[in-house]
Amino acid sequence: MAENENNQNGNGQAASQSAQQAGQEGQQGPMFALQRIYLKDSSFESPKTPEVFRSQWAPKITFNLNTSNSKIADGVYDVVLKLTIEAKQDDNIAFLVEVQQAGIFTCNGFAEADLERVLATVCPNILFPYARETIDALVTRGSFPAVMLAPVNFDAVYAQSKAQQQGQSENLEQIRELILSECFVQGDRHCIGQVQASAVALHGQAQFLVDRQFFQ
Repeated sequence: MAENENNQNGNGQAASQSAQQAGQEGQQGPMFALQRIYLKDSSFESPKTPEVFRSQWAPKITFNLNTSNSKIADGVYDVVLKLTIEAKQDDNIAFLVEVQQAGIFTCNGFAEADLERVLATVCPNILFPYARETIDALVTRGSFPAVMLAPVNFDAVYAQSKAQQQGQSENLEQIRELILSECFVQGDRHCIGQVQASAVALHGQAQFLVDRQFFQ
């Protein structure tokens, strides 16, 4: 009898400890960590050298950036920041440099919306200084002055991208309603050509989007 009571007490304590451990694990917040930063790709072109060195250096600089990410394991993501710099001198391309700076990040315990924001803002913000350093190194090796890129507000870039996506979705819905209503009048669901002008008026790429999304 006493042995049974001891077994029951032992089992109860073990269950209590397991419950406490599970509760502590459940209370742990999201985990974010950087595993590795690496250079994925880089290129530099200066097609107008050495002629470009003969004129006074007053270039027009164009700067583009893009981010992408992929899941490579549970809670582990590969994030790539792509920067492209084009310098034009007298309407000629003085140099074109492209860098893809990448990093592997651990992101566990985030809600879906929070994970999307972290991958689009926090990770690129960590990668940007390394990409900027690589760009300046390539440009100066090409005998041009360093570009010295200003810091990028990735939170603002992400917010702008989300706003544009929302606007495109609203425009696509307007296009869809317009086309379906026009085709209903014509009695033909595939009369894209008859409403092309109206669709393009709503969205610059309307015809392509309509063909791909609504009439397949």
